[in-house]
Amino acid sequence: MRTAKDLERPDMRAPEIRTEDPRARAAKRAAELRDHIGDMDEGQDKFSCPPAPDGWSYEWKRRTVMGWEDPTYMSMMARTGWDPVDVSRHPHMMPKGHSGAIEREGMVLCERPAEITQEVRNIDYKNARQQVRIKETQLDSTKGLLARDDSRIAPKIKNTYEPMPIPND
Repeated sequence: MRTAKDLERPDMRAPEIRTEDPRARAAKRAAELRDHIGDMDEGQDKFSCPPAPDGWSYEWKRRTVMGWEDPTYMSMMARTGWDPVDVSRHPHMMPKGHSGAIEREGMVLCERPAEITQEVRNIDYKNARQQVRIKETQLDSTKGLLARDDSRIAPKIKNTYEPMPIPND
């Protein structure tokens, strides 16, 4: 049976209840948050990747768009070798206690062998150059679709890059 003494509220000011100074506890928590937040610079790139281990490459891949998951895209990423990076490798990138993949704003940090990434980049570069060659051939006045005899109306193809004027609106 409970007595009146059992029902009494403990004195919150008692030293045995207050084991840690609130200022010390606040300073400890502030230090933890500073480690996690970093320098809180507004210009910081939130999608910068940590250095990948030797032989691997990191890239951010989308997992969701406006809250909707795209399992087809994630399946394609897995087929092309991209696997999510576990938070255990870079614990500073996620809140304490998080488990699983490193995610930010619908993006997930993924890894793939660097040699596969380079092969895919070479294929993409080759395809882009091929598209340019096709268009140059089409515009060539002697071989292409727009053959013209008069040099005043023949297309002029430049292989240089110049700044484009920006209108002041």
